[in-house]
Amino acid sequence: MERRKFLQNAGIAGILAAGAAPAVHAQQANIRWRLASSFPKALDTIFGAAEVFAKQVSEATGGKFTISVHAGGELMPAFGVVDGVQQGTVECAHTAPYYFFGKDDTFAMDCAIPFGLNSRQMTAWMYEGNGLKLFREFYKQYNIVNFPMGNTGAQMGGWYRKPISSLADIKGMKMRIGGFGGKVLSAIGGVPQNIPAGEIYQALEKGTIDATEWVGPYDDEKLGFYKVAKHYAYPAWWEGGPQLTLYVNQKAFDALPKDYQAIVAAAASHAHIDMQAKYDAKNPAALKRLVANGTKLFPMPPAIMKAAYDAAMQLYSDLSAKNPGWKKIYDDYAAFRDEQNLWFRFTEASFDNFMQSGRFAKAAAAPKKK
Repeated sequence: MERRKFLQNAGIAGILAAGAAPAVHAQQANIRWRLASSFPKALDTIFGAAEVFAKQVSEATGGKFTISVHAGGELMPAFGVVDGVQQGTVECAHTAPYYFFGKDDTFAMDCAIPFGLNSRQMTAWMYEGNGLKLFREFYKQYNIVNFPMGNTGAQMGGWYRKPISSLADIKGMKMRIGGFGGKVLSAIGGVPQNIPAGEIYQALEKGTIDATEWVGPYDDEKLGFYKVAKHYAYPAWWEGGPQLTLYVNQKAFDALPKDYQAIVAAAASHAHIDMQAKYDAKNPAALKRLVANGTKLFPMPPAIMKAAYDAAMQLYSDLSAKNPGWKKIYDDYAAFRDEQNLWFRFTEASFDNFMQSGRFAKAAAAPKKK
């Protein structure tokens, strides 16, 4: 049902964007919304998704429905957007749901949990699995309607002032790590810090923290982390495919005409695809520039990966035992993840491993015999 509704909505928006909007919406009253982002304007990819969304809504309605986009801290604190939408201070917000696990750990699954779904799997669970349905039920208690709106793809494993090679190097290490991953970092000896994007550089530069993660090369280069921490790990075991979400106040959404509701859904899905396309296109060149500037890449040590995995599975088991809301969604999420990993193991992973292997790269670069 959710997929059929999504396709219908996307079709309506496509027709409107193609030029029918003025005729269809000529009689509609003008609607003005405000969107509070959790991100700074300098990050044109992750903050920009909200601008892409607002532009699509405006174009699809012939300018009758406009949404102003405000950076984190402009209307409210970056981590205050759930309260803002819930209380109706703003009509909508764009954020990473795992920032709000302090309210309920279940928030994290709408974004990313350690050793969870990758970006394609997450989108599949939301639109073709039970993800969207389950989270619509969850967010009712917060007076929120949710829409997937962006995914960064698998992230890098962070910047470190000193190299790490074993679990011993994690002990006592103060690391800025977003949301839920901090619980697992704490379990293996680290000290998590939850700091908004705009404040990370100063904390790393002053030594207030020993390490940080954000997204990947394109954003990380903009934030300047390579200037104060040279060691860059991969991958981020805490974020295999983090999804960003559009939160809409339930009352404000219900007050929209049905065609405008459809346009909101379609515009969010467009921004969802657009964000990851931009990251995938921009990250390769940024990584080359970072290496040229002295960044030292290294794989996350297997011992750390294994310890983090074991800690994550124990955490999920403990949460399932004490939080019925978490258990209801996690059981479905975990079952979907197992099925997806079985499938990806035979197809995506095998193909990717061949295409990205050193052997293939050398063969592709070799001159052809005449």
